[in-house]
Amino acid sequence: MTATHHTPQGHRALGSLSVSPLCLGGNVFGWSADEAESFAVLDAYVAGGGNFIDTADVYSAWVPGNKGGESETVIGNWLASRGNRADVVIATKVGAHPDYKGLSAATIKSAVDESLSRLRTDYIDLYYTHYDDESVEVSEFLTALDDLVKAGKVREIAASNISAQRLEESLAFSAREGVARYVALQPHYNLVSRDTYEGELADVAARHGVVAVPYYALASGFLTGKYRPDSAVDSVRSGAAAKHLETERGRRVLQALDTVATAHGAEPATVALAWLAARPTIAAPIASARTTAQLPALLALGDLPLTDAELALLTEASA
Repeated sequence: MTATHHTPQGHRALGSLSVSPLCLGGNVFGWSADEAESFAVLDAYVAGGGNFIDTADVYSAWVPGNKGGESETVIGNWLASRGNRADVVIATKVGAHPDYKGLSAATIKSAVDESLSRLRTDYIDLYYTHYDDESVEVSEFLTALDDLVKAGKVREIAASNISAQRLEESLAFSAREGVARYVALQPHYNLVSRDTYEGELADVAARHGVVAVPYYALASGFLTGKYRPDSAVDSVRSGAAAKHLETERGRRVLQALDTVATAHGAEPATVALAWLAARPTIAAPIASARTTAQLPALLALGDLPLTDAELALLTEASA
């Protein structure tokens, strides 16, 4: 049995957690989506069968006037108003908040209490180290995270933005010392950014049964297909997405997405996510929606079986 086996409902196992095929990104909550819009998206996501919500303590400190924690606060208010805490898997991250940078034991222990307070809950399902902090030994932050698991504040731990070497070192320490181990990895990975995960990092994950929950699954919106030559899109991320149009790979990928999407009567975004979900080690891609109108194409990921030929077409186009 592998770490990515399907449970009967089409959910994936992530340590002791069972998660839906699409992880909803919470970076837009309290940023480009206000609380009312965020609640509407969260309600629609859950109504569509989703149960896995991703955020971080730093979202969205980059916005003028924000200080970090805005996304967690919105999600916490939603959980409190809906009374559905037990029905959803909440993932958040530590290490990048302006007031709690790095992975020292003291920082982790202070930051987790702030996150719990904003999320209005007494436990976090999946707690990520947001960025590796190479000034801290893996023994220090893994022991601190293990203490949180023992205290019931965290159910499972995971890593985002970590090198293959440090992931290997972390897993070895956990195995040797019998402390909590990383069950998941959150890498940057999509059809136009494959070398950010494939290779050594993916190999370590596969070897140790660690599943991946990729971010930028739609390349800042580029893989939705709404960015085309000679068209302007009104989005806070349009600059990042449009740059892929300038590359041969970007144009090839769009063409392949169009071919497969047309064959299924599906949206390009659904096809891009389905390709990602079919890759080795992937448990659930992360995608965010600013409006409820953007959600159906994302949620359809679980109902789009791509043929081997279609997967090969996309894989070759993105090479």
